[in-house]
Amino acid sequence: MTKLRPDLQIIADNITPGSRVLDIGCGDGALMAALRDEKGCDARGLEIDPVNVASAVGKGLSVVQGDADTDLATYPDGSFDYAVLSQTLQTTHRPDVMLDQLLRIGQQAFVSFPNFAHWRVRSSLMFGGRMPVTRLIPQSWYDTPNIHHVTIDDFRALVQDGKYAQEGQWFLSGDKQTGRGMANLLAEHAVFLLRG
Repeated sequence: MTKLRPDLQIIADNITPGSRVLDIGCGDGALMAALRDEKGCDARGLEIDPVNVASAVGKGLSVVQGDADTDLATYPDGSFDYAVLSQTLQTTHRPDVMLDQLLRIGQQAFVSFPNFAHWRVRSSLMFGGRMPVTRLIPQSWYDTPNIHHVTIDDFRALVQDGKYAQEGQWFLSGDKQTGRGMANLLAEHAVFLLRG
């Protein structure tokens, strides 16, 4: 069994075998390879970084180079069972439009992101007066690809405003799942499964 990043493992565990999956911002294709090899999924990927595209293609994966902010419009409606956006929402220009695209292309969408309201982030701002650098937010403010600092409560409000249904939600503290109680304060990372 492939060792995946914890949020990707949650996603892999909850995808139905044999599904058609589009992994947007797929990185080196680790999730796609696991879905193909362990669940018999037809996994496709879209990735902006040419080095990651080459790595994924080298693994025999179907990945194209492209920008999620502009290139998702070319995918037909309902062409996948699942659209996956992991660790990418906070880097998109319009997260609300991105959710619309995910749920236009896929019947369901997995979205994972770092929680910028985690207590360590708050503590860094409150006591250090500086933007945090953490394991999940490893870049300094001036070189980060993160242009939207989303929190779990912000995402829940966006989902509610967009009239999407939450099919599932998981929260991580470190590499372990944590409860939903006070997730906005205690979870470092969130994974949501949505349906349009």
